[in-house]
Amino acid sequence: MAEKIRLKISPKVAAFVQADVGIDEKLKGLEAAAGMATCDRVLLLFCLMRDRVEVVREAATVAFSVLPEDPLADYIMQQDPHPAVLDVIARLHSANSMVVTALLENGALSTQARMFLQKIVKLNEPPLGLEVKDDGSPEALDECVAMDEANPDQGEEVLAGDGSCDETPAEMEEEGEEFLSKFKIAQMMGIAEKIKMALSGDKEWRSILIKDSNKLVSASVIKNPRITEAEILSLIKAGVQNDEIMRLICANKEWIKNYLIRKALVENPRTPIPNALRYLATLGEKDVAGYAKSKNISSVISTQAKRMLLNKKR
Repeated sequence: MAEKIRLKISPKVAAFVQADVGIDEKLKGLEAAAGMATCDRVLLLFCLMRDRVEVVREAATVAFSVLPEDPLADYIMQQDPHPAVLDVIARLHSANSMVVTALLENGALSTQARMFLQKIVKLNEPPLGLEVKDDGSPEALDECVAMDEANPDQGEEVLAGDGSCDETPAEMEEEGEEFLSKFKIAQMMGIAEKIKMALSGDKEWRSILIKDSNKLVSASVIKNPRITEAEILSLIKAGVQNDEIMRLICANKEWIKNYLIRKALVENPRTPIPNALRYLATLGEKDVAGYAKSKNISSVISTQAKRMLLNKKR
């Protein structure tokens, strides 16, 4: 039977992770996390990393992986940090010596994570090929349902009667190990090395570097000749925050020939309005009618869609 994790959270965190919270609200939680107290910030991202929705999961993982060392160290050194959270910190921040030192001094760290970090310290390099169990990755946990401190009984009503996270312990598959190694290698790369890899790397490298906080690196992934239209479509739908990436996508005539990509660009708020209006004019009447009624897209796009429908009726 899958091991259960019971995790106490504050009402502020609960507001973003309960089962009835929508995707948009969960994504807003990623922004709200920056203004929260250290413990709330860490636990909110930890829970969202285990959401059932892939977009939320991936965005939270990126946010967790770039957490500054100060709040991480503060969480690690508090009286009762949760071992599962410590293990995730160990995997995503093993390149940070201050964080690693704090983790190794904490008795709540699992034996597995401790061995993982000790080997990194010993070799002073990413432990390529090291086999570790996945004790808390987005793939291993379906959903984080936490017990609200303000209402201790609420967790029992949310999931499986105990307000816990379902976890399926299992050794990482070979592909997962390779990806983990590349992620840690990327953390130790310089900007020039990342750009070079972004321009020539395989799909796994692209999926890592497209999330890089440096816009030169993430934009270079779009220039990789091996990137596919399926990747571009997924990227647009996931919500691109880099305007340079959007510009490069819109400038690629081959990608714009793809109907689904044009449709996704119309729906993405980061797409420049002139481009979005041009793509809107190429879409089918059914999609245009949907945009005319939609409140989830730009008012400019919605208004233009209504005009297009009126012109067709005349």
